[in-house]
Amino acid sequence: MYRRSSAGGSLSANYRELVTVLVEQLQSVLGPGMTVPNEFAELFRWIEHHGSQLEDRNGLRWGHLDRSTEEGSGAVIGTQIAFAALGNGDLHYWLGHDRKEVVERLCVFAQTGRDGSMAAFWLDENGQQRIVHLGSGSGSILCCVLADEPVDFLRLLAIGYEEICWSEDFGFPPPAKVPGTERMLHPSKDFRAWVAETFSVEIPLMASEIVHEPAGMDDPNTNDEFLLWLRASDSK
Repeated sequence: MYRRSSAGGSLSANYRELVTVLVEQLQSVLGPGMTVPNEFAELFRWIEHHGSQLEDRNGLRWGHLDRSTEEGSGAVIGTQIAFAALGNGDLHYWLGHDRKEVVERLCVFAQTGRDGSMAAFWLDENGQQRIVHLGSGSGSILCCVLADEPVDFLRLLAIGYEEICWSEDFGFPPPAKVPGTERMLHPSKDFRAWVAETFSVEIPLMASEIVHEPAGMDDPNTNDEFLLWLRASDSK
């Protein structure tokens, strides 16, 4: 049964049953006031049973939604995203500074594209934990709030884009083929069904139904709260 994320406090018995290596590693790099949402604990458990995982030479666990992660191996099934407890240790390269009051409000939990783009938890001005995108700058320039609620992030993944770092795709359903190739692109039916049934939600046709302000780094007229916060922090 779906339970919304708690704002804090001790873990429920249901949550403790969902603890995986991905959860434990992510908990270890969270900033003050952050939590691993229950929805993410359930997601990581799903990956453990239905997706694929690997451990790098530093012992960092990486999780993927699909078991078939090899490049060039036929059709692409589901969104290509790599979950890992990346934290904020290297964010000074992306931010251009290492001010504690900014860095500690971010925690990277996934790579969203082969260009190096990332997804992270962000504590906004009201202390609400939201999910944001940090474009690489060398490829994707998407820099905005992706979802206010963890379940909406899962709904975004379930739509079936190859990657979620390209905002120019958000106003359209996923194409039948991977752009620039002859490889077929199919949403993961198993993942879509799991998200819909577990959380009693509908999967939208396109990302614009979830990401309402897909701002770019250079967008001069954005109302996106995350990008405005970044710009304000840069000016201090």
